[in-house]
Amino acid sequence: MSEPRSAPTIGQLVLGRQLRALREKAGLSREQAGRLLRVTVATIRRMETAEVALKIPYVQLLLPAYGLAAPEAEVFLRLAEEANKPGWWQRFHDILPDWFSGYVSLEEAARTIRAYEPHFVPGLLQTEEYAHAVLTTGSVGRTVDRDRIDRHVALRLERQTLPDRQDAPVFWAVLDETVLRRPVGSRAVMRAQLDRLLEMIELPRVTLQIATFATGPHAGTYSPFVLFRFDIPEVRDMVYIEYLTGALYLDEDSEVTAHMQAMDMMVTHAEPATRTKDLLTGFRAELDR
Repeated sequence: MSEPRSAPTIGQLVLGRQLRALREKAGLSREQAGRLLRVTVATIRRMETAEVALKIPYVQLLLPAYGLAAPEAEVFLRLAEEANKPGWWQRFHDILPDWFSGYVSLEEAARTIRAYEPHFVPGLLQTEEYAHAVLTTGSVGRTVDRDRIDRHVALRLERQTLPDRQDAPVFWAVLDETVLRRPVGSRAVMRAQLDRLLEMIELPRVTLQIATFATGPHAGTYSPFVLFRFDIPEVRDMVYIEYLTGALYLDEDSEVTAHMQAMDMMVTHAEPATRTKDLLTGFRAELDR
């Protein structure tokens, strides 16, 4: 049986979807594919959803049964071998929870990331001290020791190289005013965090908007979420919603469309991005009083 790992690569997500499409085109059920390999239906499902790595001997047997010609099958196998190479985040497999599996891979591959955050500064924009304070007082801090919290912070900091890259995705976030008023750590931590946000909004692919209290309730008042969009045709737009003990990955058209519409309404409702610098500077000045 294929070995599970903490986070699939985007290549595995793409090839898993292609494997499912080939099976369905061939008119085979998961049960029939499982009988070909003498494995359970769950094994087929987990390969197609990238919950496990693509075991090359299994793929070699499935592709001819799915009607793929030898040259195309050889290309698929080479891609599968490449996709199975671990991403840098695999080094953190010991602290990545199952429900966070795949998030970093999606973040790495996305061309556009749109987020609504009503509680905390988004992880990609947090300072080390702010991240440590959030993780220490949150669900992570209640269940693990300091060394593991430090590992969580290290993972978060390594993710933060993304906005600085030449091929960085567009990152567009709407922050509720609560994010900037809720004390996290000390006043010094909050001042440094606001300074970081003022730096980040100068990056060409980073846009922040603030939904102030004065603008009243808005379409995203319910919970934080992240919208991922990709240049890869095989990977559909996806919504990530995190809750206390887990997360949801939604890619059904109706779900994605509803969240995209909510995000568009929030962008219109929030203060324009041209005001973000002045607003952040104002919040920063309040901390100096």
